[in-house]
Amino acid sequence: MQKNFVIVGCGRISLRHAEQISRLGNVKAVCDIIPERANTLAQQYGATPYYSLERLLLVEKEIDVVSICTPNGLHATHSIQCLEAGIHVLCEKPLCIHTIDGNAMIEAESKAGKYLFVVKQNRYNPPVMLLKELITNHSLGKIYSFQLNCFWNRPATYYTDWKGKKLLDGGTLFTQFSHFIDLLYWLLGDVARVKAVTRNFAHPIIEFEDTGMVLFEMMNQAIGSLNYTVNSYDKNMEGSVTVFGEKGSVKIGGQYLNELEYFSVEGMVAPVLPRGNAANSYGFYQGSMSNHDKVYENLIKALKDPAHHFASAAEGLKTVEIIEKIYADLSWPQ
Repeated sequence: MQKNFVIVGCGRISLRHAEQISRLGNVKAVCDIIPERANTLAQQYGATPYYSLERLLLVEKEIDVVSICTPNGLHATHSIQCLEAGIHVLCEKPLCIHTIDGNAMIEAESKAGKYLFVVKQNRYNPPVMLLKELITNHSLGKIYSFQLNCFWNRPATYYTDWKGKKLLDGGTLFTQFSHFIDLLYWLLGDVARVKAVTRNFAHPIIEFEDTGMVLFEMMNQAIGSLNYTVNSYDKNMEGSVTVFGEKGSVKIGGQYLNELEYFSVEGMVAPVLPRGNAANSYGFYQGSMSNHDKVYENLIKALKDPAHHFASAAEGLKTVEIIEKIYADLSWPQ
């Protein structure tokens, strides 16, 4: 029997969610405080539009999962409301923008006896899955060091509505590059120490950095760096993860972690990987690889089988903790 889904927040990313929900389930209702957005999405998928989450939760009684696609700073409030109503939640990245809010979300999940999952679609990129397997199987031996490069383009026209505002956006590491922080944790474990410097060179309309550099020391003693910017001229240049280990070196690159660019591992030949999905395209800019199909396939599996691993709220909170640690330790004055 197909599950009933609700989408809260009808902006750009909601279209990816609606497309995959309709493939595997039923878009029963949608909600947005801007009626035109809710009406448009509802009409496209035969759903009921709402302009208030409180009203939706009061009226709709047969909801299995709510997909939260609202601005970053509202994820906690909306997720907790839905959990308290007794509904499973899939929250877009980032889980939230403050650790204290993430803890409240996990507490609400526990009290409700429902699941709170977070979207981490880059984990399903074929090269990323290969690197995870290599590290898990100790094929690279001891990990010595790593490098993350995030060179994207976000023009001034991107920063409308809540984007670029500290209260609802949180910062470039939350909105643009939280997936890279998630992969850092997912692949290499937790962070022990950071040193960071950030600047805003080209986006005076936003309330935080457009560029940053971070040095990491991991709990496993590996060291590495993150170099990120949204100032790549005209288009995205690169999204990459490079890992240097005792028995091998691997680089995943391309514009959005979609290519196996370098592979030298003891006793192994570089595999031929399946072609991944295209990037999420929003017209005048591109996002990460469009793996929401795999997100929803694994969500359905996790709801049926609690043993099936899917990105949990606790994992999502780790991303928030690491980003907060970076922003709390800005070594050079602005």
